[in-house]
Amino acid sequence: MSTTATPAQLGSALTETRQHRSQLSSIWRALRQRPNALAGISIVLAWLLVGLLAPILPLANPDAQDLANRLLPPGPQHWLGTDELGRDIFSRLIWGARVSVPAGIAVIIVTGTVGCLLGALAGYMGGAVDAVLMRTADAILSFPSIILAMTITAVRGGPGLGNALIAVGFVLWPEYARLMRSQVLSLRESEFVTAAQSVGAGQKRVLFRHILPSTDAPIIVKATLDVGAAIVLTAGLSFIGLGAVPPTAEWGAMIKQGADKGLQYWWYALVPGVAIMSVVMGLNFFGDGLRDALDPRRRGR
Repeated sequence: MSTTATPAQLGSALTETRQHRSQLSSIWRALRQRPNALAGISIVLAWLLVGLLAPILPLANPDAQDLANRLLPPGPQHWLGTDELGRDIFSRLIWGARVSVPAGIAVIIVTGTVGCLLGALAGYMGGAVDAVLMRTADAILSFPSIILAMTITAVRGGPGLGNALIAVGFVLWPEYARLMRSQVLSLRESEFVTAAQSVGAGQKRVLFRHILPSTDAPIIVKATLDVGAAIVLTAGLSFIGLGAVPPTAEWGAMIKQGADKGLQYWWYALVPGVAIMSVVMGLNFFGDGLRDALDPRRRGR
């Protein structure tokens, strides 16, 4: 049996759509006034693009060895030099972007989603659920991130990019849970929540339809900034031998291999280090601008 929306329902839906578009337009206008934010996201998108296009770009095979030309400095033939196996560092840098940047984004999407759902559940349900989840989060946050990530990676079987990403996600989810919990606690007694409950809305509808959409701004800003943290933490695990394994072109592993060669071959570790720094700086610039754009009090500044 089909149902037809009433004029009032259609009008309400149209009003919500217009309000959403108006809000997005306001955010975009605020971002356009912040060149640092636009420059930051441009840097990140550029790395993402070259990484995705790596298979079709005219690059040397990142895994092809040429021992006769090992550890060459930057020059016309090899723009960023070669490594200890004669592999082209520029090619490996571009292919490394295909690994490091998407991996950081993916782990934050999954981690943020899981952490936010658990935090929302803890904040809305309260009681034993809240106590168990928050004490678990506190226990995880009490350990230094890199030490806990190292332990988890080792327990899961040792080196490997997959194990490293799981470890990074496990380390970071409590931060999202606590942030979301605080947001839900501040909203669950709000008038619009009480109004929804008074007309018979169930707990699931109140939480997912009314509360969670009002908590997106701080979560989005944190996630943007944390992509850089995830990339650095993953690279750190690779640097100590618990992340990506050879011959995978991953920036953290490249830094480790270059650091082992010392200052004589300075370009080897410097190049991937600068790449990581550029992505993290870009994300920080964009995150700061996005925070201001999402805050109505800051948009006009």
